[in-house]
Amino acid sequence: MNNSHVIPADCTPGTPGGYNALLGDDQAARDYLLGLTWPMGDPFCPRCGHRKVYTLSGERLRCASCKYTFQPFSGRWINSGALSPSEWLRLINLFVEEQSVHQMKKALNLSYNTVYKALTAIRFAILAHAIDARQLLSPATGLDSYIKGNRLTGGPREMRMDTIPVYGILRRDGMVFVDLVPGFQAETLFHFHMNFHLKLIRTGNLVYTDRYKEYHALMFCGNDSLPYEIIRRYDEPPHIDAIEDDFWQYAQSRIKKFRGISCQRFPLYMKELEFRFNNRDECLNEILAAYLCALVPSAE
Repeated sequence: MNNSHVIPADCTPGTPGGYNALLGDDQAARDYLLGLTWPMGDPFCPRCGHRKVYTLSGERLRCASCKYTFQPFSGRWINSGALSPSEWLRLINLFVEEQSVHQMKKALNLSYNTVYKALTAIRFAILAHAIDARQLLSPATGLDSYIKGNRLTGGPREMRMDTIPVYGILRRDGMVFVDLVPGFQAETLFHFHMNFHLKLIRTGNLVYTDRYKEYHALMFCGNDSLPYEIIRRYDEPPHIDAIEDDFWQYAQSRIKKFRGISCQRFPLYMKELEFRFNNRDECLNEILAAYLCALVPSAE
């Protein structure tokens, strides 16, 4: 996976009034986003990283090395949606406030599909900046099927019990990490449940377990093909509920709000919750703007 983009240490806009002053000024918003796109000041090729580029007509640029012709936001997450710069910044605000897609659609006067696609780009940008991004944007999760070249244009693969991945909740020094558990699929947890009495709890299509090794819980999002009826009922809660884990309480209340969550998109939502929880004291708006301006990683 290749991504030569550097996230600026300070993403605060230098304009008077800060971030909110950009929401109604499309040119100022564009200048701010271009500063995050090229944090070293000069444009570079999104394909090969070469820093000598030529200016063509209509804001087009051409790389002197590989001859690739591109636009300023080509090859970046922010290019995966037909929003203007100020609309992107307003959408980020609404996302941080945890508004629904319908509320965002109304506030921005955009179509549902436009907003949904832009939100998908935000969630992929978050996941792409996680420490385990290489592992997650791979065939093991199926998320690689959403990316074609350096564009977010693909679609989900069909998933069965033997291909639905399993994730683990790990706590370290007040931080939470939602890890892909290598070699585990939904089928594995059903096997452990039936033969080794690993406790399974079902909430809709979400299934989670008792403590397993270093993980507070293992979990996956299933589909209608799974044999949920074999899950036993328990009088005692699983470990993560018994200890009243603060992240799990935070996550469960929000998972219920996600409409139509699928096993294919499940890691996007869980990494979003990981990001929100671990950065709950930070200014998320500016971090997300920088993430969106980063290059879409190529699976190479």
